[in-house]
Amino acid sequence: MFDTLSDRLADTFKSLRGKGRLTEADVDATAREIRIALLEADVALPVVRAFIANVKQRALGAEVSKALNPGQQVIKIVDQELVQILGGETRRLRFAKQPPTVIMLAGLQGAGKTTLAGKLGQWLKKQGHTPLLVACDLQRPNAVNQLSVVAERAGVAVFAPEPGNGVGDPVKVAQDSIAYARTQQYDVVVVDTAGRLGIDQEMMRQAADIRDAVRPDEILFVVDAMIGQDAVNTAEAFRDGVGFDGVVLSKLDGDARGGAALSIAHVTGKQIMFASNGEKLDDFDAFHPDRMASRILGMGDMLTLIEQAEQTLDRAEAEKMAAKLAKGPKEFTLDDFLSQMEQVRKMGSLSKILGMLPGMGQIRDQINSLDERDVDRTAAIIKSMTPGERADPHIINGSRRARIARGSGVEVSAVKNLVERFFEARKMMSRMAQGGGMPGMPGMPGMGGAGKQKKQQKQAKGRRQSGNPLKRKAEEEAAAARREQQQNAADGEGGSPFGLPGGKDFELPDDFKKFMG
Repeated sequence: MFDTLSDRLADTFKSLRGKGRLTEADVDATAREIRIALLEADVALPVVRAFIANVKQRALGAEVSKALNPGQQVIKIVDQELVQILGGETRRLRFAKQPPTVIMLAGLQGAGKTTLAGKLGQWLKKQGHTPLLVACDLQRPNAVNQLSVVAERAGVAVFAPEPGNGVGDPVKVAQDSIAYARTQQYDVVVVDTAGRLGIDQEMMRQAADIRDAVRPDEILFVVDAMIGQDAVNTAEAFRDGVGFDGVVLSKLDGDARGGAALSIAHVTGKQIMFASNGEKLDDFDAFHPDRMASRILGMGDMLTLIEQAEQTLDRAEAEKMAAKLAKGPKEFTLDDFLSQMEQVRKMGSLSKILGMLPGMGQIRDQINSLDERDVDRTAAIIKSMTPGERADPHIINGSRRARIARGSGVEVSAVKNLVERFFEARKMMSRMAQGGGMPGMPGMPGMGGAGKQKKQQKQAKGRRQSGNPLKRKAEEEAAAARREQQQNAADGEGGSPFGLPGGKDFELPDDFKKFMG
């Protein structure tokens, strides 16, 4: 959703790189480009004005003028201001001192309240709670049945005494659910209310009656992030008519402009608490303004990636694999390769995982073109092998390849390519485990490739300068010219404002391509 905005901001920041001093004209030009980028992203005009005013005021102040790198300081200011308009700090749910905690969902029809109730229920269950979903949308056809199906998929209980489809009193259902939750020891009640295609008095009155009947601890306004500025208008209407405590953004994985997400917290004064960014029940988590700002600026979201890895991956298994790779590439078998691949798949799609890495926005098209089915085909090929072939792929000859291809439903060439890719990937992973870094990507944090660079720098530092003043001056001018040439190359077409390679000509390293297949 924020890809276009990210690209525009990256282009804007390119002109700031390498400047030792920023003039007022530079700041004005940068602010103008940021303003255009935000307006094109459908951010509300009052939000844009406040944002630009704060950025200009800080960019012209002492924190930039006295900075060693003014360009990076401006990027830091933009990052901090983005965090502020997204709500500042992460807002957590308030739980009742005496259970059950009542959470009421409100919003227009089609915003995704019912599906989101299931996602919230599963999220609460993972946090150690015992949630109960309550079907109070008794008007929309099959809304009660939909909530029951979603609750079953999420593995949580549902309270649906009325069939819906226009039958039943939603206020009474909401009241009865509280008594039922106390009796059955449910500590959180999630009330799914009815919506309308637009704001009307009947919907507001029904939502207000349910609110008065159950006295919820949290009222969450569910808004479709794809409807643009109308999301802000709807939120203001709900805030004035019913009131709410926090916002939940649904359909954040859409390709519409993301202005609603950047506007709604600032305009309504209510923070975004959760975000839904996919169709699966797992595509839901707490909203972190600082992480979202980092994604928008193309700096990745390593904290979320680490959290997902901790929740999904088996630490003991990971340590076991790391120990195997550290001993040497031959210790790592196709069974291990399959196990690692299946664990990574549990974290979600490869494009989403890679998109959280810093600087990957520069190769977004290549990441989005990854075929997720290739992983399934690879798994099918490995599972068609015998235990001996998985342990030692060198024994796979022509007749074995033909048999494996028939068993997995692929061409013989696909089996051959997989085995070759496995050998290459095994070498690369072993080098990384032993601290050698990823070939073709030197000096990246965490890749272990910085050691060689430091050694080279240390050697360069020990060079002696000529005692002849004229010769020494010539050497210094030549070195300055080389530095300027490198800087111009970095600032040229396709360069990244964060000093990472980018543009149309940038490609993934060959070893990484082989690893990804």
